[in-house]
Amino acid sequence: MELISAEQRTALIWAGRPFLKLELRDWYAIDDELLDAWRNGDEETVTKYLTPWRDRVASEAAAGRRVRRVRVVSEPLSEYQRMLVDTSGFAVEAGEELRWLPRRLTSNLPLPGNDCFVLDDFVVFNVLGGNAERTEIQVHRDPETVKFCRGAFEAAWDLATPHGEYVAT
Repeated sequence: MELISAEQRTALIWAGRPFLKLELRDWYAIDDELLDAWRNGDEETVTKYLTPWRDRVASEAAAGRRVRRVRVVSEPLSEYQRMLVDTSGFAVEAGEELRWLPRRLTSNLPLPGNDCFVLDDFVVFNVLGGNAERTEIQVHRDPETVKFCRGAFEAAWDLATPHGEYVAT
């Protein structure tokens, strides 16, 4: 395992290869500004916040690379997750393949302990503290770790509901 910076993580993820993203938390502190804007109906700030991700996804899709994400969520949804359901269409329209997986369906799934990006031959873990702030970013290149995380993602993907069909509770 190696520890890397947020800038290094961004460079690894957007290096021209498809990736899988598995999200396991009900809230991320990094999105507090987005959540506040959404609560206040500030569409301009919401759009400003989401545009860089949408543009990157659109660029990947145009190059023929898939960006797939599974969000494991507790139901009823937290306010944060309701906001994500409401705003995620922005990236889905650009080409992101997004599915929602109720946590109650994951009891018998082997899932990693942290959110992760799975790439061809390595995994990037975002390790978060109890305050939902990122504490470190880990890169694992061990083939067994990559295999485990890819399998966990695919198992979650198979159970999850596509964004356009998901009904928030």
